[in-house]
Amino acid sequence: MGEVVNLRLARKQKARAVREREAEEARILHGRGKAQKQAEASRRDKADAYLDGHRREGGTAGSPLADPPAGTDRSD
Repeated sequence: MGEVVNLRLARKQKARAVREREAEEARILHGRGKAQKQAEASRRDKADAYLDGHRREGGTAGSPLADPPAGTDRSD
């Protein structure tokens, strides 16, 4: 026969494990020093500037550059 399990204690243990996992994630996200946060922000800004510098002009639907000039009829 199986082991007798107190369901109330099992629920509490499960909730405790979930809270501990969430706390660990929060420590990873928010437990960094000021220098680490600034270094990450600097890397992110540098990556954004790199991508913006290599962005192609126009060509996306909905952008003003993709729309035909005024007075042009494209209903051929």
